[in-house]
Amino acid sequence: MRDITLGQYFPADSIIHRLDPRVKILSLIAYIALVFCTFNVFSLAFTALTVLMIVLMTKVPLKLYLKSLKVIIIIVIITSILNLFYGTGEPIFQWWIIKVTREGIRNAVFVCVRIVCLILLSSVLTFTTSPTDLTDALERLMKPLKIFHVKVHEIAMMMTIALRFVPTLLEETDKIMAAQKARGADMESGNLFARIRALVPVLIPLFVSAFRRAYELALAMECRCYRGGEGRTRMKQLHLSKRDGVCIVISIIIIACIVLLNVFGGAIYQLFV
Repeated sequence: MRDITLGQYFPADSIIHRLDPRVKILSLIAYIALVFCTFNVFSLAFTALTVLMIVLMTKVPLKLYLKSLKVIIIIVIITSILNLFYGTGEPIFQWWIIKVTREGIRNAVFVCVRIVCLILLSSVLTFTTSPTDLTDALERLMKPLKIFHVKVHEIAMMMTIALRFVPTLLEETDKIMAAQKARGADMESGNLFARIRALVPVLIPLFVSAFRRAYELALAMECRCYRGGEGRTRMKQLHLSKRDGVCIVISIIIIACIVLLNVFGGAIYQLFV
């Protein structure tokens, strides 16, 4: 539980922190699309190098990024192994119905790198953007939906509150599990079904705590006369700066480089072979 870093904000003085949150969200969407549009080794390596440079530019301790990867490492391993045995072509290793091909190894590496890049990019956004800025940015980006009478402000507020309370609820779960173990509860022995039944004394207090926190938050918002987004003003206005323009230009250049590597990657590979 302590290793889950989703929704946490780490204050630091980096150029990524000072970027407009709207630019960061749009850049995240573009980079996620690029991660899944890498079709050769050169474009994948260039994308992974770009993600690594962004991570280093945030000035966030690397151990926090490693914690975010630690949570999904089992999923990465299982997904990579499954892709390892579903490749086509001449098998490098074969035993009974199990065969490993060069294409399977390539697929396993690509899937592993893509998932890692996806988690790192998502962590960059949450580590470098405060919940308030994230709410404002989401509301501004979804503003055109108001034409269709969509309650943009309420949706952005709910998304941000949900993201904000992820680490809080995880911490609460950790405390409840420690309290139940201190009372003699056994949650680490037995088969799978026994462990699932052992989680019932944890889930019930967790749901009660979650509803209590939700009620307290709703009461606090009501006491502060919160009535939705209509007519609300903001103390901090979002404005694009020169650094945001530079970031947009660099992102366009990176997108162009990845597209070119996808197109001409085969020819480059033939030159080295």
